[in-house]
Amino acid sequence: MKAAIRHTYGSPDVIRIAETDKPVAGDDDVLVEVRATSLNASDWEFLTGRPRYVRTWGLLKPKFEILGSDIAGRVEAVGKNVSQFQPGDEVYGDILGRWGGLAEYVCAPADALTRKPAAMSFEQAAAVPQAGLVALQGLRDKGELQSGQKVLINGAGGGSGTFAIQVAKVLGAKITGVDSARKFDTMRALGADHVIDFAREDYTSGGKRYDLILDFVASHPLSANKRALRPGGSYVLVGGSLPRILAAALLGPVHSLTGKKMGMLLAKANEPRDMATMAEFIEAGTVVPIIDKTYPLSEAAEALRYLGEGQARGKVIVTP
Repeated sequence: MKAAIRHTYGSPDVIRIAETDKPVAGDDDVLVEVRATSLNASDWEFLTGRPRYVRTWGLLKPKFEILGSDIAGRVEAVGKNVSQFQPGDEVYGDILGRWGGLAEYVCAPADALTRKPAAMSFEQAAAVPQAGLVALQGLRDKGELQSGQKVLINGAGGGSGTFAIQVAKVLGAKITGVDSARKFDTMRALGADHVIDFAREDYTSGGKRYDLILDFVASHPLSANKRALRPGGSYVLVGGSLPRILAAALLGPVHSLTGKKMGMLLAKANEPRDMATMAEFIEAGTVVPIIDKTYPLSEAAEALRYLGEGQARGKVIVTP
Protein backbone atom coordinates (compact mmCIF):
# COMPACT_ATOMS: atom_id res chain seq x y z
CA MET A 1 0.00 0.00 0.00
CA LYS A 2 1.02 3.65 -0.33
CA ALA A 3 1.62 5.75 2.78
CA ALA A 4 3.09 9.11 3.80
CA ILE A 5 6.16 8.00 5.76
CA ARG A 6 8.79 9.88 7.76
CA HIS A 7 11.75 8.50 9.73
CA THR A 8 12.79 11.61 11.61
CA TYR A 9 11.32 14.73 13.21
CA GLY A 10 11.33 17.86 11.13
CA SER A 11 9.43 19.97 8.61
CA PRO A 12 7.01 18.50 6.04
CA ASP A 13 10.07 17.98 3.83
CA VAL A 14 10.82 14.76 5.76
CA ILE A 15 7.60 13.18 4.44
CA ARG A 16 7.91 10.70 1.58
CA ILE A 17 5.19 8.77 -0.25
CA ALA A 18 6.34 5.17 -0.36
CA GLU A 19 5.14 1.59 -0.67
CA THR A 20 4.95 -0.28 2.61
CA ASP A 21 3.38 -3.47 3.92
CA LYS A 22 -0.38 -3.49 4.28
CA PRO A 23 -1.18 -3.92 7.98
CA VAL A 24 -2.85 -7.03 9.36
CA ALA A 25 -5.64 -6.73 11.92
CA GLY A 26 -4.86 -8.06 15.38
CA ASP A 27 -7.43 -9.96 17.41
CA ASP A 28 -9.07 -6.77 18.72
CA ASP A 29 -8.44 -4.63 15.66
CA VAL A 30 -10.22 -3.55 12.53
CA LEU A 31 -8.44 -3.14 9.20
CA VAL A 32 -9.83 -0.02 7.55
CA GLU A 33 -9.54 1.06 3.94
CA VAL A 34 -8.95 4.76 4.54
CA ARG A 35 -11.17 7.11 2.57
CA ALA A 36 -10.30 10.34 4.40
CA THR A 37 -8.01 11.54 7.17
CA SER A 38 -8.22 14.96 8.81
CA LEU A 39 -5.17 16.72 10.18
CA ASN A 40 -4.96 18.15 13.70
CA ALA A 41 -2.47 20.22 15.66
CA SER A 42 -1.26 16.93 17.13
CA ASP A 43 -0.11 15.82 13.66
CA TRP A 44 2.03 18.94 13.36
CA GLU A 45 3.44 18.46 16.86
CA PHE A 46 4.38 14.83 16.24
CA LEU A 47 5.83 15.76 12.84
CA THR A 48 8.13 18.44 14.23
CA GLY A 49 8.78 16.91 17.67
CA ARG A 50 7.61 20.12 19.36
CA PRO A 51 6.52 20.71 22.09
CA ARG A 52 9.19 18.44 23.54
CA TYR A 53 6.73 16.31 25.49
CA VAL A 54 5.66 14.59 22.26
CA ARG A 55 9.11 12.96 22.21
CA THR A 56 7.89 10.76 25.04
CA TRP A 57 6.82 8.58 22.11
CA GLY A 58 10.32 8.55 20.62
CA LEU A 59 13.12 10.68 22.01
CA LEU A 60 15.53 10.81 19.06
CA LYS A 61 13.30 9.57 16.27
CA PRO A 62 9.53 9.06 16.00
CA LYS A 63 8.08 5.77 17.15
CA PHE A 64 5.25 6.15 14.61
CA GLU A 65 6.39 6.60 11.02
CA ILE A 66 2.91 7.32 9.61
CA LEU A 67 0.90 10.23 11.01
CA GLY A 68 -2.86 10.77 10.88
CA SER A 69 -5.25 9.90 13.70
CA ASP A 70 -8.71 11.12 12.64
CA ILE A 71 -9.86 8.63 10.03
CA ALA A 72 -12.95 7.59 8.10
CA GLY A 73 -13.21 4.60 5.84
CA ARG A 74 -14.61 1.19 5.06
CA VAL A 75 -13.92 -1.98 7.06
CA GLU A 76 -11.75 -4.41 5.11
CA ALA A 77 -11.29 -7.10 7.79
CA VAL A 78 -11.82 -7.64 11.52
CA GLY A 79 -9.91 -9.49 14.23
CA LYS A 80 -11.31 -12.65 15.79
CA ASN A 81 -12.51 -10.83 18.93
CA VAL A 82 -14.37 -8.11 17.04
CA SER A 83 -18.12 -8.60 16.79
CA GLN A 84 -19.48 -5.06 16.37
CA PHE A 85 -18.16 -4.57 12.84
CA GLN A 86 -17.96 -6.58 9.65
CA PRO A 87 -16.33 -6.02 6.26
CA GLY A 88 -18.09 -3.30 4.32
CA ASP A 89 -19.14 -1.22 7.33
CA GLU A 90 -18.37 2.48 7.08
CA VAL A 91 -16.61 3.76 10.22
CA TYR A 92 -14.77 6.74 11.67
CA GLY A 93 -12.82 7.58 14.81
CA ASP A 94 -9.73 9.03 16.47
CA ILE A 95 -6.79 6.62 16.63
CA LEU A 96 -4.39 9.00 18.37
CA GLY A 97 -1.73 6.84 20.00
CA ARG A 98 -1.93 4.27 17.20
CA TRP A 99 -1.66 6.70 14.27
CA GLY A 100 -1.25 5.51 10.65
CA GLY A 101 -4.12 7.34 8.94
CA LEU A 102 -2.02 8.91 6.17
CA ALA A 103 -2.07 5.69 4.21
CA GLU A 104 -4.37 3.59 2.06
CA TYR A 105 -5.05 1.18 4.94
CA VAL A 106 -4.75 1.37 8.71
CA CYS A 107 -5.35 -0.97 11.64
CA ALA A 108 -7.43 0.57 14.41
CA PRO A 109 -8.66 -0.69 17.78
CA ALA A 110 -12.29 -1.66 17.39
CA ASP A 111 -13.30 0.39 20.43
CA ALA A 112 -11.89 3.55 18.79
CA LEU A 113 -14.34 3.33 15.89
CA THR A 114 -17.98 4.29 15.40
CA ARG A 115 -20.32 3.57 12.52
CA LYS A 116 -20.41 6.49 10.11
CA PRO A 117 -23.85 8.05 9.64
CA ALA A 118 -25.00 7.64 6.04
CA ALA A 119 -25.70 11.37 5.79
CA MET A 120 -22.04 12.23 6.39
CA SER A 121 -19.42 12.06 3.67
CA PHE A 122 -16.12 10.38 4.53
CA GLU A 123 -14.43 13.79 4.51
CA GLN A 124 -16.99 15.24 6.92
CA ALA A 125 -16.76 12.21 9.20
CA ALA A 126 -12.95 12.37 9.35
CA ALA A 127 -13.18 16.01 10.45
CA VAL A 128 -15.25 15.24 13.56
CA PRO A 129 -13.64 12.84 16.08
CA GLN A 130 -10.86 14.90 17.66
CA ALA A 131 -11.81 18.48 16.78
CA GLY A 132 -15.53 18.05 17.34
CA LEU A 133 -15.26 16.27 20.66
CA VAL A 134 -12.66 18.71 22.00
CA ALA A 135 -15.03 21.58 21.20
CA LEU A 136 -18.05 19.85 22.75
CA GLN A 137 -16.30 18.67 25.91
CA GLY A 138 -14.47 21.96 26.39
CA LEU A 139 -17.63 24.03 26.19
CA ARG A 140 -20.33 21.82 27.67
CA ASP A 141 -18.45 19.72 30.20
CA LYS A 142 -15.29 21.48 31.36
CA GLY A 143 -16.56 25.00 30.69
CA GLU A 144 -20.17 24.30 31.77
CA LEU A 145 -21.38 26.86 29.24
CA GLN A 146 -24.99 27.98 29.76
CA SER A 147 -27.46 29.69 27.46
CA GLY A 148 -27.04 33.46 27.45
CA GLN A 149 -23.45 33.42 28.71
CA LYS A 150 -20.57 35.11 26.92
CA VAL A 151 -17.80 32.86 25.61
CA LEU A 152 -14.54 33.86 23.96
CA ILE A 153 -12.92 31.28 21.69
CA ASN A 154 -9.22 31.90 21.05
CA GLY A 155 -8.32 30.24 17.76
CA ALA A 156 -11.95 30.22 16.61
CA GLY A 157 -11.18 29.99 12.90
CA GLY A 158 -9.22 26.73 13.00
CA GLY A 159 -10.23 23.07 12.95
CA SER A 160 -11.55 22.80 16.50
CA GLY A 161 -12.49 26.47 16.68
CA THR A 162 -14.98 26.25 13.83
CA PHE A 163 -16.71 23.40 15.65
CA ALA A 164 -16.59 25.36 18.92
CA ILE A 165 -18.38 28.38 17.43
CA GLN A 166 -21.21 26.19 16.18
CA VAL A 167 -21.53 24.15 19.37
CA ALA A 168 -21.54 27.33 21.46
CA LYS A 169 -24.32 28.67 19.25
CA VAL A 170 -26.33 25.48 19.79
CA LEU A 171 -25.85 25.96 23.54
CA GLY A 172 -27.25 29.47 23.27
CA ALA A 173 -24.10 31.48 24.05
CA LYS A 174 -22.95 34.90 22.88
CA ILE A 175 -19.70 34.26 21.02
CA THR A 176 -16.53 36.25 20.49
CA GLY A 177 -14.07 34.63 18.10
CA VAL A 178 -10.36 35.47 18.10
CA ASP A 179 -8.18 34.63 15.09
CA SER A 180 -6.58 36.29 12.06
CA ALA A 181 -8.60 38.84 10.09
CA ARG A 182 -8.67 36.57 7.02
CA LYS A 183 -10.93 34.21 8.97
CA PHE A 184 -13.49 36.84 10.00
CA ASP A 185 -16.02 35.93 7.30
CA THR A 186 -15.87 32.25 8.26
CA MET A 187 -16.30 32.96 11.97
CA ARG A 188 -19.22 35.32 11.39
CA ALA A 189 -20.93 32.89 9.01
CA LEU A 190 -20.75 30.16 11.65
CA GLY A 191 -22.36 32.32 14.32
CA ALA A 192 -19.72 34.47 16.02
CA ASP A 193 -21.38 37.64 17.35
CA HIS A 194 -18.06 39.49 17.62
CA VAL A 195 -14.64 38.88 16.07
CA ILE A 196 -11.16 40.02 17.14
CA ASP A 197 -7.98 40.11 15.08
CA PHE A 198 -5.31 38.79 17.42
CA ALA A 199 -2.65 40.76 15.53
CA ARG A 200 -4.34 44.09 16.29
CA GLU A 201 -6.13 43.62 19.60
CA ASP A 202 -5.28 41.92 22.89
CA TYR A 203 -8.53 40.44 24.17
CA THR A 204 -7.17 40.25 27.72
CA SER A 205 -6.58 44.01 28.04
CA GLY A 206 -9.65 45.53 26.41
CA GLY A 207 -11.79 45.64 29.53
CA LYS A 208 -14.37 43.12 28.29
CA ARG A 209 -15.21 40.17 30.54
CA TYR A 210 -16.38 36.69 29.64
CA ASP A 211 -18.10 33.81 31.40
CA LEU A 212 -15.86 31.32 29.60
CA ILE A 213 -12.64 31.48 27.62
CA LEU A 214 -11.93 28.39 25.51
CA ASP A 215 -8.29 28.63 24.43
CA PHE A 216 -6.89 26.60 21.54
CA VAL A 217 -3.81 28.79 21.12
CA ALA A 218 -2.46 29.72 24.57
CA SER A 219 -1.20 33.08 23.35
CA HIS A 220 -1.53 34.73 26.79
CA PRO A 221 -0.48 33.68 30.30
CA LEU A 222 -2.98 32.49 32.88
CA SER A 223 -2.93 35.79 34.75
CA ALA A 224 -3.95 37.73 31.63
CA ASN A 225 -6.79 35.32 30.82
CA LYS A 226 -7.95 35.47 34.42
CA ARG A 227 -8.23 39.25 34.07
CA ALA A 228 -10.62 38.79 31.14
CA LEU A 229 -13.03 36.59 33.12
CA ARG A 230 -16.12 37.65 34.97
CA PRO A 231 -16.36 36.67 38.67
CA GLY A 232 -17.19 32.97 38.69
CA GLY A 233 -16.00 32.57 35.11
CA SER A 234 -13.92 29.72 33.70
CA TYR A 235 -10.80 29.45 31.56
CA VAL A 236 -10.25 26.17 29.68
CA LEU A 237 -6.92 25.53 27.95
CA VAL A 238 -7.03 23.03 25.11
CA GLY A 239 -3.60 23.33 23.49
CA GLY A 240 -0.42 25.33 23.38
CA SER A 241 3.24 25.31 24.33
CA LEU A 242 4.63 23.14 27.10
CA PRO A 243 5.16 26.09 29.51
CA ARG A 244 1.51 27.16 29.06
CA ILE A 245 0.27 23.60 29.57
CA LEU A 246 2.38 23.14 32.71
CA ALA A 247 1.19 26.48 34.04
CA ALA A 248 -2.43 25.49 33.57
CA ALA A 249 -1.89 22.09 35.16
CA LEU A 250 0.21 23.28 38.12
CA LEU A 251 -0.95 26.84 38.74
CA GLY A 252 -4.54 26.57 37.55
CA PRO A 253 -5.77 25.18 40.90
CA VAL A 254 -4.06 28.06 42.74
CA HIS A 255 -5.66 30.68 40.50
CA SER A 256 -9.01 28.93 40.91
CA LEU A 257 -9.01 29.70 44.64
CA THR A 258 -10.01 33.28 43.75
CA GLY A 259 -13.39 32.18 42.37
CA LYS A 260 -12.38 32.02 38.72
CA LYS A 261 -11.81 28.48 37.48
CA MET A 262 -8.54 28.04 35.57
CA GLY A 263 -7.64 24.67 34.10
CA MET A 264 -7.13 22.53 31.04
CA LEU A 265 -9.24 20.02 29.17
CA LEU A 266 -8.33 16.34 29.24
CA ALA A 267 -10.47 15.23 26.34
CA LYS A 268 -12.06 11.78 26.20
CA ALA A 269 -11.44 10.38 22.74
CA ASN A 270 -14.27 8.60 20.92
CA GLU A 271 -16.70 9.02 23.84
CA PRO A 272 -19.79 7.22 22.44
CA ARG A 273 -22.30 9.70 23.86
CA ASP A 274 -20.38 12.65 22.45
CA MET A 275 -19.84 11.04 19.06
CA ALA A 276 -23.61 10.48 18.93
CA THR A 277 -24.29 14.07 19.97
CA MET A 278 -22.04 15.50 17.26
CA ALA A 279 -23.62 13.18 14.67
CA GLU A 280 -27.07 14.43 15.72
CA PHE A 281 -25.96 18.06 15.40
CA ILE A 282 -24.52 17.42 11.94
CA GLU A 283 -27.53 15.46 10.71
CA ALA A 284 -29.81 18.26 11.97
CA GLY A 285 -27.70 20.85 10.15
CA THR A 286 -26.93 22.85 13.28
CA VAL A 287 -23.24 21.93 13.03
CA VAL A 288 -21.41 21.61 9.71
CA PRO A 289 -17.82 20.31 9.48
CA ILE A 290 -15.89 23.15 7.84
CA ILE A 291 -13.33 21.80 5.38
CA ASP A 292 -10.88 24.35 4.03
CA LYS A 293 -8.80 22.19 1.70
CA THR A 294 -8.63 18.57 0.60
CA TYR A 295 -5.35 17.07 -0.62
CA PRO A 296 -4.60 13.69 -2.22
CA LEU A 297 -2.30 11.38 -0.27
CA SER A 298 0.47 12.15 -2.74
CA GLU A 299 0.43 15.73 -1.42
CA ALA A 300 0.35 14.88 2.30
CA ALA A 301 3.48 16.94 2.92
CA GLU A 302 1.82 20.03 1.42
CA ALA A 303 -1.29 19.40 3.51
CA LEU A 304 0.84 19.33 6.66
CA ARG A 305 2.68 22.45 5.55
CA TYR A 306 -0.61 24.31 5.09
CA LEU A 307 -1.77 23.14 8.51
CA GLY A 308 1.47 24.30 10.11
CA GLU A 309 1.15 27.78 8.62
CA GLY A 310 -1.91 28.31 10.84
CA GLN A 311 -3.99 29.82 8.06
CA ALA A 312 -6.51 27.00 7.58
CA ARG A 313 -10.14 28.04 7.96
CA GLY A 314 -11.51 24.83 9.39
CA LYS A 315 -10.18 21.36 8.69
CA VAL A 316 -7.52 20.09 6.30
CA ILE A 317 -8.33 16.68 4.78
CA VAL A 318 -6.15 14.09 3.04
CA THR A 319 -7.75 11.42 0.85
CA PRO A 320 -6.01 8.35 -0.59
